[in-house]
Amino acid sequence: MKKFIALLLALSMLFALCACGTNGSGVEDGTLTIAMECAYAPYNWTQPDDSNGAVPIKDSSDYANGYDIMIAKKICEANNWKLEVVRLDWDSLVPAVQTGKVDAVIAGQSMTADRSKEVDFAGPYFYATIVCLTKNDSKFANAKGISDLSGGTCTSQLETIWYDKCLPQIKDAKIRTASENASAMLMALETGTVDFVCTDMPTAKAAFIAYPDMKILDFAGSGNDFAVSDEDVNIGISVRKGNTQLKDAINKVVQAMTKDDFEKLMDDAAKDQPVTKAK
Repeated sequence: MKKFIALLLALSMLFALCACGTNGSGVEDGTLTIAMECAYAPYNWTQPDDSNGAVPIKDSSDYANGYDIMIAKKICEANNWKLEVVRLDWDSLVPAVQTGKVDAVIAGQSMTADRSKEVDFAGPYFYATIVCLTKNDSKFANAKGISDLSGGTCTSQLETIWYDKCLPQIKDAKIRTASENASAMLMALETGTVDFVCTDMPTAKAAFIAYPDMKILDFAGSGNDFAVSDEDVNIGISVRKGNTQLKDAINKVVQAMTKDDFEKLMDDAAKDQPVTKAK
């Protein structure tokens, strides 16, 4: 009986030690598994090789790169973790965290109140500016504020604040069905399906590299801009509700960085992106 009790105590101590090892970081196996679209340059994209520090995409022969990968690497290096990338559609990202399929989503997500009901956010790890993109020869190319976009045909990406909150602020806007991803959104503009799209500055800068016939409309400081809150433009890293260990480990890294640090990394990502057009 004494041997049995001793065995139980030993097992209990072993389980406790294992639990401490797991809960201490919020990452169970020493590998941080993250999800992203791998189709949202310069935040993230897919490429065929490991050039410029790209990392393999799980269950694929492709590689992922971009600003989100750069940030993920910094987090992993600081915590001595390996990095694993899972490619998912935009609307599958939050469920993947909720179900434990991935540890975190690093994919250019705004830290909105609605999302915060479903996941916990670390960050911000970027501060985005809301802009519009149009064509150089568009009648909206000289717009100085959102009032000048009145009556235009437009779209943006599915389940983003650009589509849900910004476009409805334009008077008499003809809002088309939301695009499934950033590539589809840009193609809608390039092919003339819409007059303009709403996005953030990093996405717009990346688009301009691939589509020099596009023009960025930045209304910041005009007094005639989109009304957005900090939660709309602060970009965060989502983790499962209650995973405070992982959230704290991520925050220790990103909160030590400045806005200038973020901007420099984003500029570097934009320079590295493959200059390919949406299909």
